[in-house]
Amino acid sequence: MADFVRKSLVKAEVKKVGKEMRCPDDSVEGLDKVVKAKISRAVERAKSDGRKTVRNWDF
Repeated sequence: MADFVRKSLVKAEVKKVGKEMRCPDDSVEGLDKVVKAKISRAVERAKSDGRKTVRNWDF
């Protein structure tokens, strides 16, 4: 189950960009894992810079 991305929004964007494309649930779950990993890396980068705030450039 996706925690960070909304399935309906992802599926709608896939349809908008690629008219004939489909987006099964496991694709959304894969994207959710990517988002979680990006957040973790951004937090670590902010910590390594001595900050308690995650900024856009940390991603």
